[in-house]
Amino acid sequence: MRILTVDDDEFVTRAIKRTLGGLDYQVDTANSVTQAGELFSNNEYDLVLTDLNMPDGDGLSVIRQVKEAWPYTEVVVVSGHGTIARAVEATKAGAFYFLEKPVDPDQLEILVQKALERRSLVAESNNLRAQLKERTQYLDIVGSSKPMQAIFETIESIAKTDANVLIVGESGTGKELIANAIHYNSLRAKKPFIKVNCAALPRELIESELFGHIKGAFTGAQGDKRGLITAAEGGSLLLDEIGEMPIEVQPKLLRVLQDRRYRRIGSDREIEVDFRLICSTNRTPSEAIESGHLREDLFYRINTVTVEVPPLRERQEDIQQLGEHFLKRYAEKYDKPLMTLSSDVYERMFEYSWPGNVRELQNVIERAVLMTKGTTLTLEHLAITKAQTKEEPQPKVKVEEYENLTLDEVEREIVRRALERTGGNKQAAAQLLGIYRPRIYNLMKKHKIPDIGKE
Repeated sequence: MRILTVDDDEFVTRAIKRTLGGLDYQVDTANSVTQAGELFSNNEYDLVLTDLNMPDGDGLSVIRQVKEAWPYTEVVVVSGHGTIARAVEATKAGAFYFLEKPVDPDQLEILVQKALERRSLVAESNNLRAQLKERTQYLDIVGSSKPMQAIFETIESIAKTDANVLIVGESGTGKELIANAIHYNSLRAKKPFIKVNCAALPRELIESELFGHIKGAFTGAQGDKRGLITAAEGGSLLLDEIGEMPIEVQPKLLRVLQDRRYRRIGSDREIEVDFRLICSTNRTPSEAIESGHLREDLFYRINTVTVEVPPLRERQEDIQQLGEHFLKRYAEKYDKPLMTLSSDVYERMFEYSWPGNVRELQNVIERAVLMTKGTTLTLEHLAITKAQTKEEPQPKVKVEEYENLTLDEVEREIVRRALERTGGNKQAAAQLLGIYRPRIYNLMKKHKIPDIGKE
């Protein structure tokens, strides 16, 4: 720790240096405000001890210089001209403590130790606060909830690797933003990031789009076409809604991932490729495999790391932060004054189940900003009603109904009833039981419960 003592009395500065130097602190001395200013320009100090009355200036100016240059540096005033008014003035300027002369060495030692401990704590606290602020808006991903912080940590852990990533979550949860964060924090950030929506491409065109073709490969192929896989060379390839990729195309993708080479349609020449694969899906992988939409061998190849994005209803603590984030964004976009959300709007937002997740919240706030003429958004501007909010909890089942059943039989019956009540909708049944959707599939398989309907 480095300490500066400023006093026009050389006896005082020497005494302080002797006392603190013996405690392994590095102590510099200055006998004027001017000399202190020269030291400030070339050095940073953890603690400054200063007198108030000096021939060429006021010790208050020393405090202000210190706080302007190094906000975390503590200042202790050591003065023989102490008054309550001067002590208050020094404290307002940022002094940690006001110590009267003559200085007791033991008291000085304890005070210096406390000041330096406080300096470390304040610096650490501000550093953590800055990190949290940065991480709650990670490349436009907003969220300070535990699930989102865990996702941010995962991104930081895997971004600079070439591991294949599978992002799983409902529509509107921000899967593409997470894919962006992974790519743009990777070593491939300056290379192309090609995005392919497998659900949006016609089945008969997706193979040609991905792998390309040569002239005459099929009717209508009037020239050579470079595939999107080649376009991603050196960068990353995002296959959005991988569960919608035609099952007959998946083996060819699997071979590319295994061999890092492929052939364009109609060509015998193999092309070597180097890209990082990121996939996303709103289907639960086990559901996609069981329903025949996703090959199991491909699944094991693409999910080296799986990032599960929770729906908005499962991270309610992010709703306020997201609402204010979008409010600021659209107020700026549409040149509106700074706006606030009324308390009843917050209440309604917390009640609502947000089936469209973050995307729906974003659209609701954008519409509200456009519709309001004032500076406060109220319920009349919010395009959600009480009828759309979460259902009241269902009454509990009587224990007597299951008193003669085993625990496994009770579990089977509860899951079966939940599926009956929701018409076979597994997502709704999972919500009803307060469990994650993949758990429903595991329980159905465990108890051999037939699929009573389609979602």
